[in-house]
Amino acid sequence: MKEIKAFVKPFKVNDIVHQLMDAGYPNITISMAEGTGNFQNDDPSISTHFSISDSPVAKLEIVSNKEDVEKIISIISEQGRTGNPGDGLIYISDVEKTYRVKQV
Repeated sequence: MKEIKAFVKPFKVNDIVHQLMDAGYPNITISMAEGTGNFQNDDPSISTHFSISDSPVAKLEIVSNKEDVEKIISIISEQGRTGNPGDGLIYISDVEKTYRVKQV
């Protein structure tokens, strides 16, 4: 099993999620966050109030079979692309084991 985490522009989430669901991947976790991107600041202190955040992002998380990873990445990339810098990032991690809460 693999975990796919994608950080994308919030206005692209609906397009991505609809395509993933249509392709048979309905189990998606979506979170809103803020990021700094390539933010550069000469001041070494960073505010805990996120005043340096310059980029709202949406995080999509999907756990899938290894065979489905390339298809999911393709959908996220195609639907999340704007053609501008900072479209997002996709991370792939191994999932060692999963448990259902009700079975533990």
